[in-house]
Amino acid sequence: MAECIHGFDDGLCDVCFPRRPEPVRPVRAASGPRAPRAGVSRAAPSAPPTLRLPGRRVFHVTHLRTLESIALDGALRADAAPDVDVSSATTRELRSSATVPDGRSVASLVAFALAQDSTRFAELREGAAGGHWSDAARAAKPAEFVILAVPVDALGADLVLSDGDAAASTTRFAEGLEAGTSALRRLHAADPDFRDAELLVPGPVPLDAVAIVTVANERVRDAVRATFAAAGRPAPRVAVFPPVFQPS
Repeated sequence: MAECIHGFDDGLCDVCFPRRPEPVRPVRAASGPRAPRAGVSRAAPSAPPTLRLPGRRVFHVTHLRTLESIALDGALRADAAPDVDVSSATTRELRSSATVPDGRSVASLVAFALAQDSTRFAELREGAAGGHWSDAARAAKPAEFVILAVPVDALGADLVLSDGDAAASTTRFAEGLEAGTSALRRLHAADPDFRDAELLVPGPVPLDAVAIVTVANERVRDAVRATFAAAGRPAPRVAVFPPVFQPS
């Protein structure tokens, strides 16, 4: 069987395993939207029955230079100083003062996005405008970042889901897998792609938990593999997927 050169499982890459076009079926011309019958309201789209935290992957974006320190340390740690700090001083202060329901600081937990194409990563690759970002973030190129994908199942049960920016005053939190799944299902109606939500977990998160590293090009792929080799660690699967790193 052919192997995907981009690092995805067999059959999941549209480049190496192009899908057959679906047959075109004739449809009736629409006569305009139907008004709801009296007394009947349109329900919000319900979450699919399979939507739950276990079985999902979550994503941690970091700069390639910071990945070198992570590889040497062997884990993601909330208290580690990044080699390239993309967060502004204001962002770090807000996350240090914000707390999850049990009183822990947001900054004391390792943060993951629920979406690979999260709102924050979109801002980062589009120039890092706004108060969230540092001058280092604005100077960095999108291709200099990598995305670490980690299965939720590898993170344990001590986790907190936030339905938006974890440092925002209006954000709601859910603790644990069961409550997190319920919050995820509620969030589906307003944000079905979960681009603003975060998953917060206590560190350290060992690099062995990383299932795949997504990069922008082959040069960065080779650099990631060399980084892990220099640290004396086996590299996870590395996927080259340029569209994720391009501005929207």
